[in-house]
Amino acid sequence: MFRRLNTMNMFTDDKTSMCIRRERTQITNFWFKYQHPKYTWLTIRLNPLTTFSSLFIIISFIIWCICKPEHAQEIFLNLKENITHLFTWLYIGSQDIRAIFIIWLYFSKYGHIKLGKDNDKPEFSDAEWFSMLFACGIGIGLFFFSVSEPLRHYTISEALPSNRFVNDAFLPDNTLAQIAMNITFYHWGLHAWVVYCVVGIILAFTSFRWDLPLTMKSCFYPLIGERIFGWLGDSIDILSIITTIFGVCTSLGLGAIQVNAGLHFLVPSIPVSTPVQMLIIWTITFCATISVVSGLRRGIRRISQASFMIGVFLMLVVMFLDQPQYILNLFIQSIGYYVQNLIQLSFHTDAFEQLSPSYGSQERGRVDATSDGESEWMNEWTVFYWSWWIAWSPFVGAFIAKISRGRTIREFIHGSLTAPVLFSFFWITVFGGSGIKMERAAAHKGLCCPNWNLTDCSLIPFDVMENKDRWGSYICDEGNCNPCSMDVINKTEEGYQNLTKKINDTVEFGSSMMVNNQQITRLSCHNKETMWFFLMASYGNIYGTVLSVVSMFGLFLYLLTSSDSGSLIIDTLASNGDNEPPVTQRIFWAMVEGACATSLLAAGGQSALVAIQTASIVAAFPYTIILNILCVSIYTALVQESKNEGERYEPPPSFSIGLLDFVTTWQRG
Repeated sequence: MFRRLNTMNMFTDDKTSMCIRRERTQITNFWFKYQHPKYTWLTIRLNPLTTFSSLFIIISFIIWCICKPEHAQEIFLNLKENITHLFTWLYIGSQDIRAIFIIWLYFSKYGHIKLGKDNDKPEFSDAEWFSMLFACGIGIGLFFFSVSEPLRHYTISEALPSNRFVNDAFLPDNTLAQIAMNITFYHWGLHAWVVYCVVGIILAFTSFRWDLPLTMKSCFYPLIGERIFGWLGDSIDILSIITTIFGVCTSLGLGAIQVNAGLHFLVPSIPVSTPVQMLIIWTITFCATISVVSGLRRGIRRISQASFMIGVFLMLVVMFLDQPQYILNLFIQSIGYYVQNLIQLSFHTDAFEQLSPSYGSQERGRVDATSDGESEWMNEWTVFYWSWWIAWSPFVGAFIAKISRGRTIREFIHGSLTAPVLFSFFWITVFGGSGIKMERAAAHKGLCCPNWNLTDCSLIPFDVMENKDRWGSYICDEGNCNPCSMDVINKTEEGYQNLTKKINDTVEFGSSMMVNNQQITRLSCHNKETMWFFLMASYGNIYGTVLSVVSMFGLFLYLLTSSDSGSLIIDTLASNGDNEPPVTQRIFWAMVEGACATSLLAAGGQSALVAIQTASIVAAFPYTIILNILCVSIYTALVQESKNEGERYEPPPSFSIGLLDFVTTWQRG
């Protein structure tokens, strides 16, 4: 059942025919195969070293998170702080290098090379291909952040660090709004999607043109040759599986939090709690299991198309219910601002902000020393984003490669970079622009952010109810009312009981009010996961309810797409690139994803989002370096391909001196 042939000494400078190399690929992988003689569905076909090593690490992590959640949370926070503070330069700089490389590749002479044989045709239509790669690559991120992120960059929040722009009191408000849109574009634009291109191009090229297995170790074949069929290649696949698990779990965790918030928004009796979020994750996992069993064409493709169409529907309806001319103006304006400021923004690392406060600034003639950005902002936003995208790169890159056979490199970059970026920009413009517009409308109506805390209303003495001056000590956080809460109290002429009822209803008091049958909300008063639903509610009772329900369905489908495609790719990596891994294994990996996401929520408790973000940052750290190596691998492969025009499908000859010869020589010595 176990089989591996050692080919370390098989290297030769003579060119080997493709059929021999294909046979060598099949016998040099480590296999465990089993099929029950009676129950044929009980089939196992995997690489035991890759699979069991990955499982040991993942299951150990799950047990640790569940058994010692407080200790896990403390470790998470320390890891997040250390990695982000020490390696901001690595995340920012390497992302720039990859973006420059892909742009060069698009315009280079290698753009015409096909990811497959010269006579291969694309398996899917352009519409099917784009909907699948977009739904897989974007997950629920645009639902979670498209409204909240521009607002967070536009306003000051006590709970989150502020950037250098929002702290600048002399910056015009319209300019600040445009900068908020631009930062969001940056986090979802060229630099974000480029990581998928790097992995997808080299993996599709080596798999479909050189007939190597569809696993991450094949990406290193142009650099180390057949040494990928050994401990080194298996180690790469193990790291890829673990990175993918944590990347998918990040989206599952964020999605579960937002779905829970949406359910509470629509049905207030449903609490926002960790058990509810765990139930949501396992519901998604169950549905994803059914989808992944159905396969790529029947399950994943149909769900991807449905989720993409729901997203388009929401985007168009919101645009036309709002002010289309404002949305279109903002889109064109934001594109220009993004292009103009991209270089400066993409190389900025908050070096001085992370160093220390600006001591002595007043002596140097600075008006306000607090106008600098906070040191944690870069870590909470840009570094987290790049970590999240990188953590997804082996999974999404492999998935896009799997569905991209027969397309040229230039077509691949069009579909996996240009088109998704423009679509994401328009999505952010519609929802983020509408959010900023409503924030201003709420401020115009005098709405603000009270710090109500009504958990102990039943314990309030009668004499306090009769004494207006003492209300604040019982209804505000820690007994201290902020200016907004005090203003509401001072303007209230009714009794205490009537005040608390109106505060609970959040109508005409606090952060929301009804205007012409539409709910206007000060979005900055609310957390990230609920901003989307408050925006949907602003379009009236009927439209708002419909949009909220459709949003819930779309969120669920996007989460389902991420989970089922992630399970398929993880199983493919664990099965030496098997195009059709056994159904039993697909089910198993879907369950592992659900268990890992659940453990992160359990470890995080009320700070679940921190645990989820930290898992993504830690998992992505080694892959940041690997992606840079893959750029070298792509260039090496394409140079070899162009040199062998007459025999295009032959891999390059083995190096006379390999990159790791010093290791293998030491081992054999």
